[in-house]
Amino acid sequence: MALGAVFGSLWFASMAATPWLISQAIDRGLTPRRTDVLLTWAGVILIVGVASAWLGIMRHRNMTRLRLAAALRTADVVMTHATRLGAALPRRVTAGEVVTIGISDVWTVGRAMNVGGVGTASVVAFGVIAVLLHQISGMLAAVVLTGVPVLALIIAPLLRRTQRAGARYREHQGVLNARLVDVVGGLRVLNGLGGKQTHLARYEKESARLRDQGYRVGGPSSWIGALGDGLPVVFLAVVIWLAARLAVTGGLTAGQLVAVYGYTAMLVIPVNVMIFVGFDVTRGVVAARRITDFLRLPEDDPGGGPAPDGPSVLHDPESGVRAEPGRLTALAGDRPADTARVLDRLGRYLPSDATWGGRPLAGIAQPEIRSRILVADHDADLFAGPLREVVAGREDPDDDRVRLALDTAVAHDVGADLDRTVAWGGRNLSGGQRQRVRLARAVYADPEMLLAAEPTSAVDAHTEAAIADRLSHARAGRGTVLATTSPVLLDRADTVHYLVGGRVTATGTHRELLVAEPGYRALVARAFGTEEDDA
Repeated sequence: MALGAVFGSLWFASMAATPWLISQAIDRGLTPRRTDVLLTWAGVILIVGVASAWLGIMRHRNMTRLRLAAALRTADVVMTHATRLGAALPRRVTAGEVVTIGISDVWTVGRAMNVGGVGTASVVAFGVIAVLLHQISGMLAAVVLTGVPVLALIIAPLLRRTQRAGARYREHQGVLNARLVDVVGGLRVLNGLGGKQTHLARYEKESARLRDQGYRVGGPSSWIGALGDGLPVVFLAVVIWLAARLAVTGGLTAGQLVAVYGYTAMLVIPVNVMIFVGFDVTRGVVAARRITDFLRLPEDDPGGGPAPDGPSVLHDPESGVRAEPGRLTALAGDRPADTARVLDRLGRYLPSDATWGGRPLAGIAQPEIRSRILVADHDADLFAGPLREVVAGREDPDDDRVRLALDTAVAHDVGADLDRTVAWGGRNLSGGQRQRVRLARAVYADPEMLLAAEPTSAVDAHTEAAIADRLSHARAGRGTVLATTSPVLLDRADTVHYLVGGRVTATGTHRELLVAEPGYRALVARAFGTEEDDA
């Protein structure tokens, strides 16, 4: 930035010096018809012109380098933080917000970083021209010194309006991009269910709202552009008119009149730059706030105390859920999002007062938790590679264990060939196949406590029944918690927690709750009826 300010200041100074040199060539060489003096000053003008061209090139190169470096370094910081957040990322910010930061905000910040160089240079140029004008006419210098602040006062309210409207636009843009990412990610499923047109209509409606909001941002922005180009020209005309009157009355020589014209014509550039510097800062502040909000998302602290020596009870005081080792526990809630949050708290992906063996999860070393407690999301990513490596995850593939895990997940249609290539995100698999491969990966990991959300939501009733039998057998002696409303899985559970509004209202076996809890009975019947309708 300092180098940009130096190159910019010298560039503006060389341009400001050129009118003075021309005035000297006119008054000392051309007017008295002294050819040698005229050629000398012309030579100096040529040298300054070449130097000005070189300084202009270096200024532009520096601005481009600074803009790209700032944008790419910001993107690198954002990407590094996203990587450190890991699996906690989608629980704390939408994918659309991350996309918008990466493709829009970082470049806006990069552009705003040029403000330090060109802004400083513009102020320097303004001061140099004011001094040069004062040597010719104090009145003209006074007009310049008072005129630029007036321009700033005219532009300032528009900049504030632009910042407020831009902040609202940017927030809505992130929400809309999040919806787009979700729709594209589930396009195949939406198409199969006939919901593509519904989501398209919703997206078009929200996109139209964003467009209208963009017009509200564009209103003051267009005025800033118009005034940024137009007001300096008006300002130039006023100064030239005053200088011409002075020349007519003999207050200025011909060379000085030309110099005044050159100074004010050159002054249009820094004045225009200062106006657009304000515009870039306004947009840059909006973008930078979104980026810093993202960078403030807390990372999990890997430090902490030791974990319990052996399998222990997981307890979430906020909901009242208890998950005991060696038992299959099911969470049936009136709102699926509530049961998913319970799993995230028990897996320490959200801040909570959850405990493990009576010890606060927040105080236990993260590597201990991650190695013994696994939260298996229903939409967890699948990496590209051979099926055996996809199922094995971070561990070395053992073909026998891989086949056993695939058999537990009833993924025989996928697992016939362990060398089969799985595309990134499982793009070459159906929704049900992806879900079963995810379940097989979780079974292969064989954690002390497995927490899974809706592990059978994308399979038919026959496959679901087979998964329920095999999963309960494969996880015998291990702790398992399933967030589900599937009657098949609920019937296999040793303990079922029924949650209403995120709190446990009843606990028992599936059959006990069917008899004792009308709300639970209605919840399960609704889920069972939906399955029957789909079949």
